[in-house]
Amino acid sequence: MDQDIKVTLPKLGESIHSARVVQWFKHVGEYVDRDEPLLEVSTDKVNSEIPSPLSGVLKEIVAEVDQEVAVGAPLALMRAEKGNEPVQMAAPLEDTTSKQEEKNNFLSPAILRLAKENGVSASILETMTGTGTGGRVTKQDLERYIEKSKQRVCAKSANSPDVERVVMTGMRKAIADNMVRSFYGAPHASLVIEVDITEISHLLKKEKEAFMQKHGCKLTLTSFAIRALVRALQEYPMLNSSLDGDTIVVKKFVNVGVAVSVEEGLMVPVLKHCQRMKIAEIAKMLHDVAVRARAGQLKPNEVQEGTVTMTNFGMTGVQIGIPIIRHPEVAIIGLGAAHKKVVPMEDEVIAVRTMMYVSLTFDHRVLDGMYGCGFLNAVKKHLESHPSAEE
Repeated sequence: MDQDIKVTLPKLGESIHSARVVQWFKHVGEYVDRDEPLLEVSTDKVNSEIPSPLSGVLKEIVAEVDQEVAVGAPLALMRAEKGNEPVQMAAPLEDTTSKQEEKNNFLSPAILRLAKENGVSASILETMTGTGTGGRVTKQDLERYIEKSKQRVCAKSANSPDVERVVMTGMRKAIADNMVRSFYGAPHASLVIEVDITEISHLLKKEKEAFMQKHGCKLTLTSFAIRALVRALQEYPMLNSSLDGDTIVVKKFVNVGVAVSVEEGLMVPVLKHCQRMKIAEIAKMLHDVAVRARAGQLKPNEVQEGTVTMTNFGMTGVQIGIPIIRHPEVAIIGLGAAHKKVVPMEDEVIAVRTMMYVSLTFDHRVLDGMYGCGFLNAVKKHLESHPSAEE
């Protein structure tokens, strides 16, 4: 006998509690094979495809596009074929009529009346995460949902020939929320140092083609900067930490988040265990995550568990920038644009050198300025000392 199956939002990561529906790949009434992509959701700045847990017909779409859905909340109803057992992600749904009666009894008449007056369907009420006892949807929960819906409508209708109002995407909102939390939660302090990258620039030109042929990716300044960062952190490990209450948690591994520009903003894929890697391995991983980030193919766990972040705004021609720390990390490094400069050398010789500014922004609760100065000088030392494409 065929049965109705409730498809719910699976857990996509340890710290992920909800996701926004981006698009549905199937329409109501269409047949879907097990493991075939059913919909796409956005969570923690990463888009993920949700596969169908069974073969059957998509009977009803419960979570609409742009709707925020909690982990475990229903996404859709599917009519399963006889003998087709769903995978763990799905759960059988009780009879629709009795379920609706149960939901109606669970919700107060005032909430049901308010929902009807504002065009909130029963399926949306079913998916809402309540703040009341046992997850019950309260009047305040419904009012907040209605207000957000009105704001979206107003934003779309308030545009004029002279003004355009752009509603934040889920990704842009996630970036904004994280930046606000980090900026106001941690006292930021910044330092800048100038680094001579002439030797690295010569090496990049000299080894460019041979490195590409051997490893299938570009040898870049960012790869050397990450390697210098790792070595400096071995000397100044407090920058590779996080703050847990009044305890500083110092990490023995170095997971470097690297800012990658995508259509909707910045994504920060994490290169894990960089302390084990040589330059070629770092270059390969950088190329891989950058390509997949721009194609929207990163997995949620690939943007998590960073211990320190690096951003290369120098690629845009900007020489100095003061970035914001990514919570819960305590430091972020910024790379400026390479530029030619006349520099006095030893023995009163003057030469034209390739220079770059490197900035450090750190959490002043965890370390002081002298420690940060020592770290930046260590980064400078490792960037300027005899670079090799095989180290």
